[in-house]
Amino acid sequence: MLNGNRKKILMLCCLACIIAVATISFKPIQPEPKKLKNIKVFPATATYREVDHAMDQFKVDLGVKCNYCHAPSKENPKKLDMASDANPKKDISRDMMRMTAEMNKKYIATIPHADSVKVQLITCNTCHRGATKPFGTAITQQAK
Repeated sequence: MLNGNRKKILMLCCLACIIAVATISFKPIQPEPKKLKNIKVFPATATYREVDHAMDQFKVDLGVKCNYCHAPSKENPKKLDMASDANPKKDISRDMMRMTAEMNKKYIATIPHADSVKVQLITCNTCHRGATKPFGTAITQQAK
C-alpha cells in the first residue's frame, strides 16, 4: 500500500498529465471569418478585413459614415444591411471604384519608372478631399 506522500505525488502527476493532454488536444476554436455578401467590385479573394479597411478609408475620403452608402436593415432599422442595394449611392460608389481602378491602370501605371519611384495612386481623396462632392464641382458647374 502507498504511503500518504507517495499517494499525493502520484495524484499530482496524474492531474498534471490530464491537464497536459487536455491543453494539447483541445485547440481554441477560431471564430469563422465573416462572410462577404453582394461584393461586386472587390476581388472574389478579398477578405472581410480588407474590405472593412477600404470602407474605413472611403469614410475618411468622403467625410461620411457607413449609412451614407448602406441602407438600414428591414428587420432592425437601427442596424445597416451591408449587402442591400437599396441605397443608390452604393452603386455610385461602385462606379467610382471602377473609375479609379481604370485610371490607375490606364494612366498611373504607364508613367515611366512608376515601378521604381513612389507614384501617388488615384483614390477617392484625390477629388473628394473629405467631402461628398468632388473638389471643384462648384467651379465646374459655375462655368456652364
